[in-house]
Order: sequence, then C-alpha cells, then structure tokens
Amino acid sequence: MKKEDKSTVIAQITTTVSEYTNFYLTDITALNAAHTSSLRRQCTKEDIKLVVVKNTLFKKALDQAEGDFSQLDPALKGNTAVMFSNNANSPAKLIKAFAKSSGTEVPKLKAAYVQEGFYLGADNLELLISIKSKNELIGEVIGLLQSPAKNVISALQSGGQTLSGVLKTLEQR
Repeated sequence: MKKEDKSTVIAQITTTVSEYTNFYLTDITALNAAHTSSLRRQCTKEDIKLVVVKNTLFKKALDQAEGDFSQLDPALKGNTAVMFSNNANSPAKLIKAFAKSSGTEVPKLKAAYVQEGFYLGADNLELLISIKSKNELIGEVIGLLQSPAKNVISALQSGGQTLSGVLKTLEQR
C-alpha cells in the first residue's frame, strides 16, 4: 500500500472514530463468508458500522484522534474488526446473540471503548450488555423524580373522593 493510500485510510478511520461515541474491537477470523455476510447484515440492521482494519493503521488513527486510547494497544494484535456504534450496548448484545445463533464463539470481544471507558478482554461482554445508554439513564432519573409527585397527586385526588363520600353519608343520615 502506498504512503498516500495509508494516510487516506488513517484519515477515514480517524473521522469514523470521532463520529461514533463507542467502538468494540473484535476478532472475526474464524467466520466463513456466509457467517461474515450474515454478521454484516445484522450490524446494518442494528445501526452498527463494521470495519476490518489493519492494527497499525488503526493505532495511528487513534493517535491522531482526540483522547488517549493507549489502553487499547494490547488488544491490537491479530486480525481486528471494529464495530462502531452510538448505542453503548447494542454491539455487545449483537456479539452475544450472533455467537449463540451461529454456534461459534465468534466474534470474540478483544476490547471496547464505551462511554469514555476502556474494557479489555472477552470477560467484560456481560458487563457491556448491561450498560445503559445516556438516554436510558436520563429517562430513569426523570421517572424517579416524577414518582413522588404522582403519589402526592393521587393521594390528594383519592382524599377528595373519600371526603365527598363521608359528606354524602352524613347527609343521608
């Protein structure tokens, strides 16, 4: 590959890293062509961008990107496919579901950069599946904040009905 081509690829990867908030480094070498096509289709359905990269070019792109990604260096060995996503846990769910449906242990999670945190090794897959996105957490907080207000309003409404019932009973006597 020519030097100009390499710099173009590095620039494209750097742009992609800056566009997405999360990415997963995976190993898909054991997949045959049919399984690879199936994985790509599922990634497209889940709004995940799957890119096979050369480790040296990806490392150079991370060096040019904003932030310190040096913690991912140990994972950049062997064949690497990167899953880019703006949803924190959808690639992890896809990895688990695809491995279960295909009957293989591939794709294997090598590392992940999720919500500004680093996760190294396949043993973090279950943890990554359970991570909630920023929007989900905001929704839960809003729900918790609304809960006491709803309780007060329902108590006031039921109290009014109880009071009117007591008054009607007294009136009838």
